[in-house]
Amino acid sequence: MATPFCMSGILAFMVVQPLVYPQISLTHSKVEPPVMNAVIMGRKTWESIPPKFRPLKGRLNVVISRSFSPSPEEPASLETEPVKASSLEQAITYLQQKPQGSLGRVFVIGGGQIYTAALELKEAKRVLLTKVMSDFECDTFFSLKLNGKGESSPGWVMRSKEELDTWTGEAVPEGVQVENDTSYEFQMWERTS
Repeated sequence: MATPFCMSGILAFMVVQPLVYPQISLTHSKVEPPVMNAVIMGRKTWESIPPKFRPLKGRLNVVISRSFSPSPEEPASLETEPVKASSLEQAITYLQQKPQGSLGRVFVIGGGQIYTAALELKEAKRVLLTKVMSDFECDTFFSLKLNGKGESSPGWVMRSKEELDTWTGEAVPEGVQVENDTSYEFQMWERTS
């Protein structure tokens, strides 16, 4: 069983709170002095974000498309345009070349192909998951099985709420939440092998 999350490039469910969850730790790291985090996404995910919200504020946006140039293109202004890369590996290499201490954490925020590719990399250590308990018609699925009932993909373990709070530096809502008749829960999974 795979986790469904998208239909025709649109999130299958609309819950306000999960859209806030990534804001907790996606913008700036909780280190001193604060540094900007980066988000990596595919072109379709980028295009699914309403233009008035692009690029996602307070973080370095990196968009991947096979149609982009073979070397990363840094725009004149990161406030108005994303960095463009032709592959996930190219995006990660670009971010690793940033000066030491100038960049915080790197988050992959979709879509399905980018998630799958990222989870194959040794650098993928953690999944921040909004687990939705309702059924929706979907055509895109998260490639890992993360359900906490002993049936999860091997090599991944769900961490406690306290560990999630510590890692994000914020108090994440605990347990099952309900909004717009949709039940969901925030979880953090870590790679064990």
